[in-house]
Amino acid sequence: MPDADRLSALTAMLILAYALTRFVEFPEQVFSLQLPGLYLSFEFSVRTVTGLLAAGLTASGADWLLRDHPALQGRSTLGHWILPSLTALVIGVPLNQVRYGPVWWLALGAGSAVMVLVLVAEYIAVDGEDVRQPLAAAALSAVSLALFLVLASALRASGARLMVELPVLGLAAWLVSLRLLHLRLNGEWTVYEAAIIALVVGQLAAALHYWPLSPVSFGLAILGPTYALVSLISGMIEEKPLRSLITEPGLALLIAWVAALWMR
Repeated sequence: MPDADRLSALTAMLILAYALTRFVEFPEQVFSLQLPGLYLSFEFSVRTVTGLLAAGLTASGADWLLRDHPALQGRSTLGHWILPSLTALVIGVPLNQVRYGPVWWLALGAGSAVMVLVLVAEYIAVDGEDVRQPLAAAALSAVSLALFLVLASALRASGARLMVELPVLGLAAWLVSLRLLHLRLNGEWTVYEAAIIALVVGQLAAALHYWPLSPVSFGLAILGPTYALVSLISGMIEEKPLRSLITEPGLALLIAWVAALWMR
């Protein structure tokens, strides 16, 4: 298990970073650019700074936490930064949309608990011979998909323009797919395959952007193909039989899209 003092310090840093956003203020800066037929504007606020700093500090903190693992043996911890930093970034999305009060603190507490779970699971996942590694991999996979669903739904609820929504969802789909394939393939990195998944998901997100879907329905409609493609590509790499190759992706896609239509 990870060092309790390091884990506590890292979690406390994340809680403090987001708690201070309610007390620290500076004028919002809007950067705009007028192109032929297109007007671009970007808002730079304390929430933006906090989210980026929290993600960066969590990535470095995860490296600091994992460095004392006896099975690491000098290997890079880069792959174990992805999910903790993405978790820290996504935690801030619903916090920025919830009014300050008991619900806000409850959301912060839930996000912090998820962060602890992710860090502990990443620590366990370092050692492929650990008997708890399959359970840790399953937990990391579930959290990855849940974070992607929260991010997609929150972007939809915020009314973000397609030019903002598309690159954010594309990058998130690439990172989530990369980590999921890495976990499924026992440490094999599939950068190009994950990029193909991100490209397909981005095209689907662009098509669904103008559909009259609720935020959760939109998130499910994007999540289903993401998981289905991850399952399909990992099955192809592992050379599974055709029947088992298409069963899991087909069921995942069907369940996600039925749920999306039901919650529409």
